[in-house]
Amino acid sequence: MQDFNLRFRQIHLDFHTSPDIENIGAGFDPEEFAGTLEKAKVNSVTCFARCHHGYFYYDSQLFPEIVHPHLVNKNMLKEQIEACHKRNIRVPIYITVQWDDYSAEKHPEWLARDEKGEPIYHPNFYKEGASIEPGFYRHLCVNSPYRDYLRAQTQEILDIFPVDGLFFDIVNPLECSCENCQIGMAEAGLNPEKKEDRILYGQKVIDQFKLDMTAFIRESNQECSIFYNRGHISTAHRPIKSAYTHFELESLPSGDWGYLHFPITARYARNLGLDSLGMTGKFHTMWGDFHSFKNKAALEYECFRSLALNLKCMIGDQMEPNGEISKPVYDLIGSVYSQIEAKEPWCEGAKHLTEIGVFTPEEFLDSRSLDGLPPAIMGITRMLEEGGHQFDILDSESDLKKYKVLVLPDTIQVDEEFACKLENYLKNGGKLIASYQSGLDPDKKQFSLSSLGVELVGDAPYSPDFLLPKGGMGKGLLETEHVMYLKGLQVRALEGSEVLIDTKIPYFNRTFDKFCSHAHTPSSGETGYPGVVKKGQSIYFMHPIFSQYSENAPRWCKQLFLNALELLLPEPLIQHDGPSTLHVTINKQEDRGIIHLLHYIPERRSQQIEVIEDVIPLYNIKLSVHLPNTIAVIQSVPEGVSLDFVEKNGRIEFTLPKLNGHQMIELQYDK
Repeated sequence: MQDFNLRFRQIHLDFHTSPDIENIGAGFDPEEFAGTLEKAKVNSVTCFARCHHGYFYYDSQLFPEIVHPHLVNKNMLKEQIEACHKRNIRVPIYITVQWDDYSAEKHPEWLARDEKGEPIYHPNFYKEGASIEPGFYRHLCVNSPYRDYLRAQTQEILDIFPVDGLFFDIVNPLECSCENCQIGMAEAGLNPEKKEDRILYGQKVIDQFKLDMTAFIRESNQECSIFYNRGHISTAHRPIKSAYTHFELESLPSGDWGYLHFPITARYARNLGLDSLGMTGKFHTMWGDFHSFKNKAALEYECFRSLALNLKCMIGDQMEPNGEISKPVYDLIGSVYSQIEAKEPWCEGAKHLTEIGVFTPEEFLDSRSLDGLPPAIMGITRMLEEGGHQFDILDSESDLKKYKVLVLPDTIQVDEEFACKLENYLKNGGKLIASYQSGLDPDKKQFSLSSLGVELVGDAPYSPDFLLPKGGMGKGLLETEHVMYLKGLQVRALEGSEVLIDTKIPYFNRTFDKFCSHAHTPSSGETGYPGVVKKGQSIYFMHPIFSQYSENAPRWCKQLFLNALELLLPEPLIQHDGPSTLHVTINKQEDRGIIHLLHYIPERRSQQIEVIEDVIPLYNIKLSVHLPNTIAVIQSVPEGVSLDFVEKNGRIEFTLPKLNGHQMIELQYDK
């Protein structure tokens, strides 16, 4: 597969349009359409061939009955492409896959079905105690004759359009037990009555569908981009990445994803070898929120954060039924994309610099049934970003050589092969932090990693219990008991290990007939069992500190972890004296490093979503970097303002006078 480089300033232009609306596209003017995009600095726009309602937006000769019944201009897609190409704007083409209301009605035999033979519905359909909201709920099974229809439409598009790219949407593994899937499972020796077998087969079906479709496309077009969207990039994408030219990380913070989803997903996806972009939306809430406007500060942050994490940018919008796009919306988008355009020279071809690798629990869980991301990966991402550290998110197949420290947060199972890989990493000078059940074998009977220096006794006999920080582990904390709300594991420190922090136990566990006060029993002051253990270059926490931080963010959990990290990594890549709301990343190009500073604060101003409305400047931020390169010049870019710096104890120190939202700082290497 050839290398594919994305453009920086993209639009995903939804056009899911009801058959109950007339005069579709009546106001569409191709020159005005493309001119508005060009003025807004857009250089790629994804336009629709077929939507979730199931209708086409071009003059199909194969399926004329499926062209939208009220489409006024049947050449709309053709004219969108032609007008954009004249302005050097790419136009990937959108095709829905599993959501298609028209096909679901006309071809119930194509529907994905559960083990009882009932259609598989979107989870929103099952919300208890709530009225069912109108929407797209039924899924089509790609392991049915529907696949032939999908291939035929795709071939028609490849035949009649100059196809820059294809975006296939709603491509999810399903626990399908339709007649075709039951036959397939039987042939594979799987039992359709077992959930785990349905999940296994569902993943196999969707993976093979992607591989087959990509091979089919390549018979007609060797150049176009190809992407299959399921709303999240996870460890399930590694074995199937050959079906993709790139990744698009759908992550609307005001939608189902929130502000933490994107940095977690980006820090994983960017290591899979494909170019990637972050997809947010102009919507105040979610897809299809017509006539709404995201606050400019929020849109800036979401796009600038893509650059900081070494991804390109995409903003989701929806064209109105009359075929017009909102000029005020594109004034907003243009105000952000004009800034992106100016920043691109310091982002093109950049590579992220990291020194910490964090393993994601997604690999060890059934990600297809998860309701959101695992708490442990959310907690550690917050801790590391708030601490200013540079890190990637990994799976067990990742190359570990570049990382100075690895972290196994809370629930990382370690089988024999993975244990061997980690032990070799440690023998070669690596360092490791693990917590709670991380390091246990898949049966959770014993620790697979002898390097952790602990032996499993069982579940902790008391909860909540307490940690009493001391020494280097107590930096920034009072030397007194700190409550640990979530139950941990009781471990025994092995010979050669050092107990950094002891656990203090309560007088008794709180029960229905034996309790104290309103919340939990206080500390008795008695030492119970090891709380934090160090052996060589490994540190183990008995508590699920990262899940705990995700749940209610005790500062002491974060501080304990950052203190442990400092013991193992005393000279991190970058340090700053700003607030924990300041996010810092560092990338590199051939002859320079580029620091990104972002200071935008999402606030929970409503019951449903976080918003960003104000940009709060920071002043006189002191930064210190530890790089192998000799630095000749430091300047703020793209402004080109030079910054004085000094070298001190092997680190380069300088001060940024003012940060207003986002600032890039160029570190020119001495040639």
